Amino acid sequence: MHVTRRRRRLEKDRSTLLGNRIGRRTLVTTGTTTAALLVAGTAFASTHQFGFDQVGQTTAKGEVISSDQIIKPYGARLVINDGKIMSSTVSPDGGFMAASVTDGDADLVIVDLKSSKIVQRIGSNAADDLRISGSDVGQEGPVYSPDGKQLWLGRANGYTKFTVNADGTLSSPVNVNIAAAGSAQALSAGAVFSADGSTVYAAVNGQNRVVAIDTATGTIKQSWTTGTAPRGLVQVGSKLYVSNEGGRAAKAGETTMNSYGTNVPANPDTGAATTGTVSVIDLSNSAAAVGSIDVGLHPTAVYAKNGVVFVTNTADNSVSVIDTAKDKVVQTIATQPWPVASVGYDPNSVALTDDGHLLVTLGRANAVAVYKYTSAQQPARYIGLIPTDYYPSGITVAGNQVTVANTRGIDALRNTSKHGTHDTTSSVTSFKLPSDDGVKGLTPQVFQQNGWTAGSVKKATNNGHVQPVAVPVRLGDPSTIKHVFLIVKENRTYDQVFGDLPQGNGDPSLTQFGANVTPNQHALAQQFGLYDNTYDTGTNSAEGHNWVTQGDNPEYTESSAGEYTRSYDTENDVLGHQKTGFIWTGAEAAGKTVKDFGEFQSSETKPAGASWQNLYCDTKNMQATGAQTAYPIKDGSAIPSLNKVTVQGFPQFDTSVPDVYKEQIWQQDFEKNGPANLNMFWLSNDHTGGSASPAAQVADNDLAVGRMVDTISHSKYWKDSAIFVLEDDSQAGTDHVDGHRAPIQIISPYAQHGTVDSHYYSQITMVRTIEQILGIDPMNQMDSAATPMTTAFTNKPDYTPFTAVPNRTSLTDGVSPAPSCGVDTPAPADPAAAPVPSSKVPAAEASVAAQWNSWKSQQRLTGPTAVPDYANPEQMNRLTWYETHAWSKPYPGDSKIYTPSQVPGAYIPSSDTE
Repeated sequence: MHVTRRRRRLEKDRSTLLGNRIGRRTLVTTGTTTAALLVAGTAFASTHQFGFDQVGQTTAKGEVISSDQIIKPYGARLVINDGKIMSSTVSPDGGFMAASVTDGDADLVIVDLKSSKIVQRIGSNAADDLRISGSDVGQEGPVYSPDGKQLWLGRANGYTKFTVNADGTLSSPVNVNIAAAGSAQALSAGAVFSADGSTVYAAVNGQNRVVAIDTATGTIKQSWTTGTAPRGLVQVGSKLYVSNEGGRAAKAGETTMNSYGTNVPANPDTGAATTGTVSVIDLSNSAAAVGSIDVGLHPTAVYAKNGVVFVTNTADNSVSVIDTAKDKVVQTIATQPWPVASVGYDPNSVALTDDGHLLVTLGRANAVAVYKYTSAQQPARYIGLIPTDYYPSGITVAGNQVTVANTRGIDALRNTSKHGTHDTTSSVTSFKLPSDDGVKGLTPQVFQQNGWTAGSVKKATNNGHVQPVAVPVRLGDPSTIKHVFLIVKENRTYDQVFGDLPQGNGDPSLTQFGANVTPNQHALAQQFGLYDNTYDTGTNSAEGHNWVTQGDNPEYTESSAGEYTRSYDTENDVLGHQKTGFIWTGAEAAGKTVKDFGEFQSSETKPAGASWQNLYCDTKNMQATGAQTAYPIKDGSAIPSLNKVTVQGFPQFDTSVPDVYKEQIWQQDFEKNGPANLNMFWLSNDHTGGSASPAAQVADNDLAVGRMVDTISHSKYWKDSAIFVLEDDSQAGTDHVDGHRAPIQIISPYAQHGTVDSHYYSQITMVRTIEQILGIDPMNQMDSAATPMTTAFTNKPDYTPFTAVPNRTSLTDGVSPAPSCGVDTPAPADPAAAPVPSSKVPAAEASVAAQWNSWKSQQRLTGPTAVPDYANPEQMNRLTWYETHAWSKPYPGDSKIYTPSQVPGAYIPSSDTE
């Protein structure tokens, strides 16, 4: 399609999208009639069905979201523009829903289910209807007392107890603290009241125990030791049933991996948990030992009815049925609706109707699975699927009326003036349960919206007569590409980097790091193609690196976002690893070699004197003389399989190490040992916040990538190589299309040169493309359903190499003191491009800048304790904007330049902190 005509269509679609965006607290009815749909297994695979659609657009099939999926929920929808729902509960009278939220402007919202309106917002924002301190909410809860007069909200250090007013709103918040056990906070999870309301039984997730709390005094009356990371809790008669995310305690001699100070039985290769249990506590006998029932992996929700406890085994994609008279699992119900992939559906909540319909939310499939359930002894019968909004996580039934809480609602559509990944929403959908035939009629819609087709994963025929192509149709068939380089960067949107390229769908007013800061990325886009409709799926680094390495963001990370206290990045937490492994373990299983340079690493040791300045000078010396580094850095991973393929000396996330230094460490290994089939990198300095100014850090990152491509493309390996460059997420700025839209690059002789590719792509499709090239089995239903990026490749190679462009922004700008080897002198700027951002602060803004420098010093951006995304995202984005606009221009959507404390959202501690 002609570029100008295509862009007119995109702008028209964008106008339609903005007109269709759902405003704050509005009710929309969708999907109440069943249209004629394609039979399951005959729809196009996911990427093909999107074409040139953008995230946020409403099509005939539904709304496009950033996870390679479409949503079109059945029933009525209430959009909650206050963040992601972490957990929810319905009041005893069925009139109200209390939902804890995060990554927004509240901690708790109260929804009137009859009027479908939010009647109260509770949090630390001055605009909230009721103020409470802190912004942490637990994985489970809140919980109402049996008489509906109290509500308890789980927090990192206990609970906040509220009085429930006659109109359903809350008042009189009181903190009920649970003391830390050494360094382990409570991390309160599921809770239940005793029948008389005098006691709250609470799962203390961070301390591997359940406690009985006196509701009048807040004192702990009794404590029981459970399995690891108790999560859900339900009472049946005189017994408590508690799901343990991490399973049982480790036995002597077992392979284990750490989670919040507890050694958890783990797979010796992938570091994934190998057990799941339910603890049984007998309240009638205080001396009785706590019982344990083996269930599937990563048990989350527990639900009791008719003498049975249902347990959702989220990582095993099943539901265990426990007969409470025997305390045994008598049935296991599979929650795998698509035969192609056995994992990745995330069953995470369950309910049973009075007429025997078992309802299970499948978070990652955006659906409710419906089963006919008769008794514990008779196998449940699968009926079909009902479509929901993005990532359902809670379900309740009253008669045939069903209410579903959706963690991510309609994706990051909270704002209409500017778009960021933290503009997250949630939603509540409700409907009367259709007949069995009605459910069967809705099932093909779910298949289509997820891209589930029978031919999504085709295996090689091994007949020896297949001609190699760049991206084979069948896994295991030969590819002309033998060496894949996966370069993971940090946090930029498309508009921030490429908004100044007129041939793409960009907004130059949002561009911060244009051609004079990123000359190599711009040159690479000109030579190898520009991709202006590709999306990072995650909101932040904890999610982003999981999407890249696991093809999914595990339920643990989704549900932990209200605290991120047990862990943020899950590299070293067993609870965040899926049982099917990682992209590198899949590559090895396919007989391919792997090298890792920093990606998904969790520990780093630097020698004395390894400052940014010294490492910068060391880089110049290595480049000039070929000498080894004077400051060898050691890396480590808690995951055994990653340790085995790690190349030492290449650091993990650390903005106090220049990316050009990392490039030199890699280049020495490349020249000596050559590449592996799969080569993974973490080049993180475009994150900004380090020793140099933001523009200097992004320029450092750009030069490192340019030099790597230069080296590879001038080597003997170029003829059969492909380089994929992407951000782990795009949270650090705004984009006029969607906050998830990110700059990516595909660099190869087999890349479509000199084109603008506006096909919908995502991180998931990029992972699937790498799998397809190297013959790696997909890891779950998400990458199994994704369509490889065949349209980005050609089978007529162009072997023209790439020559790195000298940096036009000084790499030492903002560094103090100056390096002993001198400041960097950049190449002349391109006068036709936006000027190089100045790091000088105007006198009129000196006081504001000083406050920002003080704030910045507390954000753990550099040094041995550096943490990705530790800083509040709203504040970090503004600091970067001010520093790249010479402190002369307010952040998009703001009326002035703010101090740190004036930033809207500054009251929210980063949802991305440990």
